[in-house]
Amino acid sequence: MNGSALLASLVLAYAGMLGFCLGKERHWKQLVSPRMPAQLRRLCIPAGSLLLGLAVYVAGQVWPSGMAIVAWFGLISLTGFALLMLIPYAPRLATALPALGGMVWIILALV
Repeated sequence: MNGSALLASLVLAYAGMLGFCLGKERHWKQLVSPRMPAQLRRLCIPAGSLLLGLAVYVAGQVWPSGMAIVAWFGLISLTGFALLMLIPYAPRLATALPALGGMVWIILALV
């Protein structure tokens, strides 16, 4: 099993779920600065869809196709639950986690 691709799929799934979350006005107000233009909110749902599609593609690099779909649903459930727990208690961490995960993934890919 390729750990780097698994971590990439996990980060992409989390970022996709965050994109869906930011597409809703309530969560947009909770997680993003009020100075940010609301037009960016409209781009979050298509970006989240794209990121979830990339997550299933990367999961397909780790597992065979049938198992990749099941694992992808598991990753979505895991990241959705993590996002659910982070939004009320650590909103800054919830929005910074995809960038931090991406940096960890790049470092692990280079090593």
